[in-house]
Amino acid sequence: MLLTNALIATLQDNQTYGLIKRGAIALDGDKITWVGPAAEIPELHKDAEAHDLGGRLVTPALIDCHTHIVFGGNRAAEFEQRLNGVSYEEVARAGGGIVSTVTATRAASEDALLADALPRVDALISEGMTLIEIKSGYGLDRETELKMLRVARQIAQVRPVEVRTSFLGAHAVPPEYKGQPDTYIDNVCIPTLRAAHTEGLVDAVDGFCEGIAFDTAQIARVFDVAVELGLPVKLHAEQLSNIGGTQLAAKYGALSADHVEYANDADAQALAKSGTVAVLLPGAFYTLHETQAPRVQSFRTHGVPMALATDCNPGSSPLASPLLAMNMACTLFRMTPLEALLGMTAHASAALGINDRGRITEGARADLCIWDVAHPSELAYHIGFNPLHKRIFRGSL
Repeated sequence: MLLTNALIATLQDNQTYGLIKRGAIALDGDKITWVGPAAEIPELHKDAEAHDLGGRLVTPALIDCHTHIVFGGNRAAEFEQRLNGVSYEEVARAGGGIVSTVTATRAASEDALLADALPRVDALISEGMTLIEIKSGYGLDRETELKMLRVARQIAQVRPVEVRTSFLGAHAVPPEYKGQPDTYIDNVCIPTLRAAHTEGLVDAVDGFCEGIAFDTAQIARVFDVAVELGLPVKLHAEQLSNIGGTQLAAKYGALSADHVEYANDADAQALAKSGTVAVLLPGAFYTLHETQAPRVQSFRTHGVPMALATDCNPGSSPLASPLLAMNMACTLFRMTPLEALLGMTAHASAALGINDRGRITEGARADLCIWDVAHPSELAYHIGFNPLHKRIFRGSL
């Protein structure tokens, strides 16, 4: 296949869009085999099936590197509570928050969880998503954690999208282990991680390092098992306070540290040294009415890649629009439109430990988006408007 008459945002470096006007892209199966000005198309590609894109913008397809998209029920009532002045932490300590979703998720069948998740997945796909990370963490028992991961795997079988799974058993302490976080880690979380790995259900290991969840020593025990199993780690760190999660993530060479609103300059330096991606989640910041924004300038100064994700979940970020997440990141965090696009493509790919997505270059996966816009900055500029013309997944229109 040969895509012609396109404005191509290659994103081949992190400083510019890498625009090619009147460009062309050659695809062979699921790989990009050539990209450049249409006037320079090599002879071997000139007989390929050509598609004139009418001057439309082509970017790498979008990647959502942080979601909790498989869950039971919803938390609209808590949304109303927070609007009436109750904090997220107060809701959680009163038995709401993550624990309320745990109850609903435990009660739901695999079929029900899949049926509930698919409309959210479809929303992401409709805005150009081809790769979605999905976490467990709403089961907090062996049966339900494995059930969630199986459902996540099923999504890739029934929708044209790739799924990467993260085991998030260290998400919250379930009611039956209230006040016994260490016992929960030993008796449930770690054995379930081993079971998930044996079943081939897990691509990475995550945790929630926060005062209302687990401390660094508890997360470290889970990470030690991940290292033993050869699994990469990620971490929810410094969302509501700074208790050392970002430094822990850096120590373990984590793929990413996510949220990081309370990460400081020293934390940014540690992430830079370890090569860990900072994943910013403006949906949660917006929904929770937070005021402490991530230190974007520190990440820039120290060269920390910044990814961007929806954090789609029932409580703190009921967001299934990557384009809105990009706009929020620019408006709330003062990221630039280029940073937002990199955050949903190249840097999101890095946050999942994948090196063949997110840029338009020879040898990359042929996951692309064709947009009805004149410039890539428009993707972060619009609010509530989806300019996607076509999505190419694994080389197929």
